[in-house]
Amino acid sequence: MAPPLTTFKALSFDCYGTLIDWETGLTTDLSPITSQLPPTHPLLSTPLSAVQRFDDFQCHLWETQPTLPYNQTLSECFRLLAREVSVPFSESDAVHAGSGPGRWSPFPDTIAALQKLSKRYKLIILSNVNDDNIASTINNSLEGKVKFDAVYTAQKIGSYKPSLNNFQYLFSHTKEDLGVDKEKGELLHVARSLTADHIPAKEVGLRSVFIARGGTDPKNYGTGGNLEELSREGKVGFEWTFETLGDFADEVERQFAELEQGQK
Repeated sequence: MAPPLTTFKALSFDCYGTLIDWETGLTTDLSPITSQLPPTHPLLSTPLSAVQRFDDFQCHLWETQPTLPYNQTLSECFRLLAREVSVPFSESDAVHAGSGPGRWSPFPDTIAALQKLSKRYKLIILSNVNDDNIASTINNSLEGKVKFDAVYTAQKIGSYKPSLNNFQYLFSHTKEDLGVDKEKGELLHVARSLTADHIPAKEVGLRSVFIARGGTDPKNYGTGGNLEELSREGKVGFEWTFETLGDFADEVERQFAELEQGQK
């Protein structure tokens, strides 16, 4: 049985896909490739087909080149995708794709929700990016309006999610840096991606919240994984589902208000 949300001391977040609308941003960054394709090309069969194929390359590089900086990973995936579909591309477009995380926009509810949640919890980012891009996201995309108590990147850790190494790093560092003990049930993971976040979270016994952002509908599964299939196989174990981060923050406020009222 899921505990009350009031029992946690800290929230760890996946950033891109949960806080930042990376699929929309990446779709735009891939337009130099997709704009050259005929309308019947498989990469245009759905709005997310090109992004999903890009993600296939990305996951392969995460596994085979875990120390490759994320901006370089994005640029190389751009090149691989362009070559696969045999369209010409400029190196400047590939490099531009690598700067995406620092440019992509947050979801409309993100900033207000994080500000609300920061009143109740310590906020932590656990992200598959390099330090420069996450700094640009916090300062530019999030407009410097949200303070995170800790930021742990793939660059710092030396591997990419879904590696369990990233989560073990999260546990040891939140305990050492913030005094938050996952083993005492003080840490809750908040994420959109099933494959990068919720599968490993279940494997390491970390309670988690699924921020769906349309991901309960098969046509919107995108790069997060097939919810129906992964649920049927018992690979995910999140205990809460909210459509947006704003909905989650509202429920947190409701539970804290109820708790505080009961203590009067």
